[in-house]
Amino acid sequence: MTTDIKEKIFVTKPYLPPKEEYYAYVDKIYETGHLTNEGPLVKELEKKLADYLEVENFQYVTNGTIALQFALKAFGIEDGEIITTPFSYVATASSILWERCTPVFVDIEPDNFTIDVTKIEAAITEKTKAIMPVHVFGYACDVEGIQKIADKYNLKVIYDAAHAFGSQYKGKSLLSYGDVSTLSFHATKLFHTIEGGACIVKDKEVANKLALIKKFGHIGDEHYCLGINGKQSEFHAAMGLANFVHIPEILAKRKEIIELYDEQLNKYVVRPHAQKDLIYNYAYYPVLFKSENELLKVFENLNKHGIYPRRYFYPSLNTLSYLKNQQFCPISENISSRITCLPLFVDLNVEEVYFISKEIKEAL
Repeated sequence: MTTDIKEKIFVTKPYLPPKEEYYAYVDKIYETGHLTNEGPLVKELEKKLADYLEVENFQYVTNGTIALQFALKAFGIEDGEIITTPFSYVATASSILWERCTPVFVDIEPDNFTIDVTKIEAAITEKTKAIMPVHVFGYACDVEGIQKIADKYNLKVIYDAAHAFGSQYKGKSLLSYGDVSTLSFHATKLFHTIEGGACIVKDKEVANKLALIKKFGHIGDEHYCLGINGKQSEFHAAMGLANFVHIPEILAKRKEIIELYDEQLNKYVVRPHAQKDLIYNYAYYPVLFKSENELLKVFENLNKHGIYPRRYFYPSLNTLSYLKNQQFCPISENISSRITCLPLFVDLNVEEVYFISKEIKEAL
């Protein structure tokens, strides 16, 4: 067992396919001269991902943040309140604010860190237009409970499913729930296209509108609606196609690392509780410490050895300084102060997992 590490270890490291596999797709780009504007590789990737995830109306876009914005635009939501979670990456709240809407934060469950469905109804007002929950770390929200409330109040459900690629709930893709689910294919994700994202849309007409919005709102010389440039390039799609064939080995390796962490740390940290009907995608390895001081001690010890976990998600979004109306979410604020994600990526080896675990235990 190693007593030290040779290189710095960050919370994640992008998976890169063999160069020759990526270059084979790049050669196709050079042959066609088609670089963007929904080229053949983009279309191929959309089809493969839709089939793999068993979803319909799949729209590949430039990133996961603009995917959320497109969802709001496609439903014509241009003002009003959007109920969401304070425990997420800032992009969730940013997408709402950027579309001139107001985020209304509802506190989270203490066990799996997703939005607490029992608190949503009390937050609904006459200004509420939609609910934007997050499948945090790839764990499922209470999708049945959320949909029941949405149906009662005639609200749209837009899932920020950036972490949920490959997760399944009750025998089908977690992405198939809600009116829209959005994905991120950022380099930090378990499946990436360097930069990228997607919208999975329940209603075909809404999907068609979203497809227009992402390409300036026009087809040829006919202009149908206000749009913007949310298309993705052939080079990004090439990376996605090269990575696509490696998804099974990526998932298997991440599962192996998580199980090893569990074996080493189960007596020392608290982990999220997955729903019994969830097939997890091994997106992250979040651990919850007893206090922020304990977390900071662990950080100090790990950083000293060149290991850099990340405080996903800190701070709790309801405390952002630029929000006009601060809202109190005590569970989210408490959890965000003492949670971190440990390094998790395909190249992380067994000895490094043992070393990281050992240093955490020593710090505690």
